[in-house]
Amino acid sequence: MKGLQVLVIDDERPALDELTFLLQSDPRVAEVHATGSPTDALRLLQELDVDVVFLDIQMPGLSGIDLARVLARFKTPPATVFVTAHEQHAVDAFELNAVDYVLKPVRAERLAEAVRRVLVATRSEDPEEMVPVERGGVTRFLAVSQIRYVEAEGDYARLHTAEDSHLVRVSLTQLEQDWADLGFRRIHRSVLIATGFVDEVRVDGGRCTVVIGGHELQVSRRHTRELRDLLVRNARPGAAP
Repeated sequence: MKGLQVLVIDDERPALDELTFLLQSDPRVAEVHATGSPTDALRLLQELDVDVVFLDIQMPGLSGIDLARVLARFKTPPATVFVTAHEQHAVDAFELNAVDYVLKPVRAERLAEAVRRVLVATRSEDPEEMVPVERGGVTRFLAVSQIRYVEAEGDYARLHTAEDSHLVRVSLTQLEQDWADLGFRRIHRSVLIATGFVDEVRVDGGRCTVVIGGHELQVSRRHTRELRDLLVRNARPGAAP
C-alpha cells in the first residue's frame, strides 16, 4: 500500500512543527509537506499530488474553512482534516465533507485515528493491508498498522501488537520486502520494526537498542547507523521521511 502524501497548514509554528513530527512518525504516511501560509498552500497544491490536507481553521487572511471551500472546487480535491483548538466550527467543517475534526492539543493516538479515517475515505479501492492470523481454529484479520515489531521464529514470524502477539507462517525477509513502504525496517537478522512506534533509541558501550511499547530490542551493528539516520530524519520537523 502506497503511503499518504500529506500537506499540513497552520500559521502557528509550534503547532505546525508538532503536527508535522507526529505525521512523519506514522508508518502509513509517505511524505509530509508543511506551510504556515494558506496562499502558499494553494501554490503547493498546484505542484504536488496530495492525498490529504491537515489544516488549522483560524488563520490570518484565508481561514481554514475558506481554504476548504476552495479545495472542494478542485477537480480531484484532497481529503480534509481540520485540526483546531475550537469546537464551534465542527458543523461548518463537516458540511464541507471533512474526513475528521481533531482538537488541539493533538494526541498521537487521536491523530493516528484521523489517518485511519483518511485511508478508509480515500482508498476504498486500496484498503488497509490486513494479515490473516489464526488462533484456536479461528481466523481473524489483523491490520498491519497495528503491528509494532516482528520477530523471526524458525520458518514463522511472530507479529507483536500493543496487546498481543500472533504467529504466522511467513519469513521475515518476505515481510521486510512487502512492508518496506509501510515504515518497517530490519534492525537485526531476527527482528523487524515499525519505525513509527519507536519510543527511544539507547546506546550503551557501543550496543544499540530501541524501545517500543516498553520492550527493548537489540539493533545489530550492521543496521545501527542506517536506523539512527532514518529516525533522526523522521524526527526533524519539516524533513522528508
